[in-house]
Amino acid sequence: MLTLSATPRATTGKHATKALSLEGRIPAVVYGPKQESISISLPLAEFKRILRSAGESSVLELSGLGSSTMQVLIHEVDVDPVTSIPRHADLYAIEKGAKVEVAIPLVFIGESDAVKAGARLVKVMHELPIEAQSSDLPHEIEVDISVLVETGDQIHVKDLKLPKGVVATIDADEVVVLTQVAQEEIEEVATLDMDAIEVEKKGKTDEETEG
Repeated sequence: MLTLSATPRATTGKHATKALSLEGRIPAVVYGPKQESISISLPLAEFKRILRSAGESSVLELSGLGSSTMQVLIHEVDVDPVTSIPRHADLYAIEKGAKVEVAIPLVFIGESDAVKAGARLVKVMHELPIEAQSSDLPHEIEVDISVLVETGDQIHVKDLKLPKGVVATIDADEVVVLTQVAQEEIEEVATLDMDAIEVEKKGKTDEETEG
């Protein structure tokens, strides 16, 4: 399990955040159902490395807040829209023995024959809500699109191969990814239909004129 050292902080606000930034740290808060909210700071470089390798919804071992470590979940990260540098983090303290509900990123692997033939791949979901023990939480869940052979084929939640101890918390029939007719074909069909309509209207006009 990834580890991160935290430092309690007593001051908050923009001035405190700027001071932390000069020290190479970011403000964060730890909270949970049985954990009183604690304002802390984290080493920015180390946090960025963990976020890059594990992503959000990852469980960390947090030290520096007492005699024992604390398991926390990276619950939410505020990122600067220009620099993409984390500015603040919310860490959710996990109750020992309790299951955790999080959304895990989906990674699409393999090649689809339908897509090779010109179909469009539509990713309906990009993450999957699941429930599991903290020790069983995966960093990502793979979706093999090689089973999408024909245009119109779909992969549902029930088709995913979830790790042991992991359960999806949404309807099993929800669509994860599908293939459909490419946009170019849809536009071409629409153009042909409009031509047919114009010809039909013209024909009716001619008949009415003859009448």
